[in-house]
Amino acid sequence: MTGVICGTGSSVPVHTMDNNDIAQLVETSDEWIRERTGVVRRHIITDETTVSMAADAARKALEDSGTAPEEVDLILVSTISSNVILPCAACEVQREIGAVNATCYDMSAACTGFVFGYSAALAYLASGMYKTILVIGSESLSNLTNWKDRGTCILFGDGAGAAVVKAGEGTFYYPVTHSAGSKGEALTCTSRYNKNWESIPEEETLMQMDGRGVFKFAVKKVPEVIDEVLEKNGLTKQDVDLYVLHQANKRIVESVAKRMEEPIEKFPMNLQEYGNTSSASIPILLDELNREGRLKAGQRIVIAGFGAGLSWGAAVMDWNK
Repeated sequence: MTGVICGTGSSVPVHTMDNNDIAQLVETSDEWIRERTGVVRRHIITDETTVSMAADAARKALEDSGTAPEEVDLILVSTISSNVILPCAACEVQREIGAVNATCYDMSAACTGFVFGYSAALAYLASGMYKTILVIGSESLSNLTNWKDRGTCILFGDGAGAAVVKAGEGTFYYPVTHSAGSKGEALTCTSRYNKNWESIPEEETLMQMDGRGVFKFAVKKVPEVIDEVLEKNGLTKQDVDLYVLHQANKRIVESVAKRMEEPIEKFPMNLQEYGNTSSASIPILLDELNREGRLKAGQRIVIAGFGAGLSWGAAVMDWNK
């Protein structure tokens, strides 16, 4: 028994900001941002919320899989930027989509969130505890972005992606996940809900990142964790058709491909349109690949996430939709 993705969905805000818009806020240019990140534009919430995007993506994934909301018995929402604390975003999604039989909870694992959520879904399905699980990544990172900080505001965007994962026949692949809390200072954001709120500098309540440190971490750990997950499951790089990585930065993806000595064509990217959407980036990309017909039955896919925590992980799946 394993977990099979039976449907995908995504949702992004209507409003966009391109690099020229960012250049009105900080000293930068379209050419500078494209060269260093690959990002061209990002979608930014106006009327949308983390919950509304998550619910929209969930509905589309359910429709794509031919699954009724009542069939869902677990909803996992990965987010660091929910518009609600109580009830959790997953419970709000449950209410919005009518998944009345689902247990619901949120996960906070930032850019590795969808990989962690998918890994948890696999464990639940293998145990027989649940049969139909919605795994959602949804982020409104614009609410946590310091729009005066050139090092971060050029990177991030908002959006949501979802996958319906059901118990099914096939090969069970063990995921690999890691965290290193001792290195967490590389990417931080202090809660606004703090007893000593008045004494906390405003910039600390927004995302702060050691860009160079995160880059070095990603280009080292992502190839390692992919090698680890392949070895754990008795596979080689030649057995993999596509690598769907967290869409943080074009240079990171290219560096990972180079270190692995794999063709860049095996690493699809859409960050030019959305920027870094944290836990939403992998499911948004999966949904685009699915709806564009670029995913074929029998393809073997590796998903890999990396980010705040620091945390990183990878999982293997056979595309059977």
